[in-house]
Formats: sequence, structure tokens, C-alpha cells
Amino acid sequence: MKTLAERLKYAMEVLPPKKIKGVELARAVGVKPPSVSDWLTGKSQNMEGPNLIKAAKFLKVNSAWLGTGVGKPLDKEKEADSSNIEFARLELKKIPVLDFVQAGMWKEVAYDGLIPLSYTYTDYDGSNPDAIFSVVVTGNSMEPDFIQGDKLIIDAALMAKPGCYVIARNGTNEATFKKYKVTGYDEFGREQFELVPLNDDYPKLSSKNHDITIIGVMVRHMRDYKY
Repeated sequence: MKTLAERLKYAMEVLPPKKIKGVELARAVGVKPPSVSDWLTGKSQNMEGPNLIKAAKFLKVNSAWLGTGVGKPLDKEKEADSSNIEFARLELKKIPVLDFVQAGMWKEVAYDGLIPLSYTYTDYDGSNPDAIFSVVVTGNSMEPDFIQGDKLIIDAALMAKPGCYVIARNGTNEATFKKYKVTGYDEFGREQFELVPLNDDYPKLSSKNHDITIIGVMVRHMRDYKY
């Protein structure tokens, strides 16, 4: 790769797990998009000084290689360190964090969606952005896999499937977090199911005996680790 344009395209399109757009590079370097276009088309054949350093840092390549073609895109130490990971460039979306009462009212007119506990961000991309929210695990009914304080991302647009984890409402406005287990079908072909806690000290809930409404399906589980 003898030209800046070739090296830049390689660093933006081949090396990363997801292609980097010219506007993203322009934003990171602090230049206007036409400047990046000039680099990519070969109209500008050199990148020097602060622009080169910023571009190399954003693209995670060696600045000497990017600017002159000397050396390798990644040095051996960086290649070894990143051999089992990928650097993610995430597009984050703001979602509400609800308590279990608010989660239980998610599909009801009573929940106005205006006063959540707080907000968080996720890169999870469901079919309906307005159907995604977060809750924090309370209690110990889902131990050992889920402990108090764990954060969950819930997609209310998804249908529950056997073995998935769900937020559901049982008669009252308060929701519960359990594993979804299909036990059979009624005369209309509708699934009969149980909500199963992972902690055996807590009872199962059956759709045969309880009026259960599935609110949403867990799509992500997050935990903070102490050190």
C-alpha cells in the first residue's frame, strides 16, 4: 500500500470489525468531511502533524505506517493483546430504567413513560426502540445466575420462547423476573407456561392458575464487578 488513500481505506474498511465512515473519522480528527474525502480519493496525498496522530489513534493503527507506509499497521504487541478481542464502536441509545411497578404497567395506559427511575444507554438494536427499557434485579429469587444489582435490558416487542428470561405481571401491577417454561397448550392452541425462579426456595407461577401477562424478554444481562 504505497498511497495514503490505500492505507486509510485499509484502516477504515478492512481492519475494524465494522467499516468506519468518513464522517466518523472527520469528527474524531476534528476536520470537515471534505478533507477526509480528499484523503480517500488521493486528492490530498499527505496527512501530517496533529491530524495524523488523531487519525491513527482513532483507527488504532501505527501513525508511522499510516503517514508513510513504513512498518506494519499494528505492532506485534498490539496484535498479541487484541488477538482474542474486538474493539467495538458502539452507537448508544438512551433508554429508561424502571422499577418493577413501572415495568408491570409497561403495557398499560397507567404508565406514561415520563418519570422513570433514571436513564441508561445501550447499543442493543431491537425492532422498536420505544419498546426497550432496563430494570435492576432485586432480591435473590434468580440466584445464582442473577444477583441483586444486576442490570437487565428488556425488549417488550419480543415474544417469549421456551428457556428465555422474561419480565411478567401476575395479577397486580408489580412485575417479576423469571425463566419462561412452556408446559403445554390449551384448547385454543395457546401456550401454557410456568414462570420459574432459579432459586428453589421460591415457588413457580403457572399460567393455569394465575393471570400472567408477559411484559418483555431479557436480551442483555450486565453486572458490575468489584476489585
